[in-house]
Amino acid sequence: MNKGIFLAVASVLTGAILFVLCHSVSAQAPACDALPDTGKALSREIFAALYPYDGCDQTFARCLAQKPPKPVVLRLAQDICRHIKEGQSREQIERALAKRAQTALAVGKPSHIALDNATMAGNPRAPVTAVIYACARCPFCKIVVPTLYDAVTAGALKDKVRLFYRPFPLKDHRGSTEGGLAILSAARQGKFWPYLLHLYANFDSFSSSALIEWAVSLGLDKSAFERDYANTETRDALIASKQEGIRNKVNATPTLFIDGIKYVYENDAKTIIDVLAEQYDRRAQ
Repeated sequence: MNKGIFLAVASVLTGAILFVLCHSVSAQAPACDALPDTGKALSREIFAALYPYDGCDQTFARCLAQKPPKPVVLRLAQDICRHIKEGQSREQIERALAKRAQTALAVGKPSHIALDNATMAGNPRAPVTAVIYACARCPFCKIVVPTLYDAVTAGALKDKVRLFYRPFPLKDHRGSTEGGLAILSAARQGKFWPYLLHLYANFDSFSSSALIEWAVSLGLDKSAFERDYANTETRDALIASKQEGIRNKVNATPTLFIDGIKYVYENDAKTIIDVLAEQYDRRAQ
């Protein structure tokens, strides 16, 4: 066969194979199937060219055509199509994947974090450990923290991830110190999560007097709560938690650590849950 003809035929066959491989993605990744035609074209381009950072050493198209594809590859494909739906370019998506890889692929030593069992949620034997530094008066924390709590106690991360809370009061959040002292005082009576969730659920009703009222409404001993709230040991514990966060380069809330590695990807609850599930999938391999 003429060499030019052979190369042309090979090129057509390669393109056809990649087209079939990329189209097989839709059955695996519903987010990709829901894209408009221009989005699907971009997904085919990306899947034919890029490689997942874990789970498979071939292109996304070939990795997704495996039976069955690796869970991490499916998660990343879904994430790519989410970015496409949001109108991001290929270059932006590549940068996003690199950010996600920074969290998923642990590099360097894990941060030193004191794990206080009084603030733990989820199965204590769960293989993945998540620690969230959060402020009692942070408007974004009031959304993310309860969502993660629900996920590790009854949702997609149940028995997969255990969650620890580290108070990190911010000066520009009025009442952050008082809120931090209150949740640590509730922890001394074994009511850390009920109190914290109540505090976030009533975010707009916050006041110093409400802190005591909420404790009583949740069945805490009022005298013990007031005593612990005023105790220098409670204040010292709050300061120690803040200082620990600063050493771990926490400068905003919420800041998450997954198995000791700082989370640097998108800070919405749905994406955080997906990355935590990815870490569990990696552990379960």
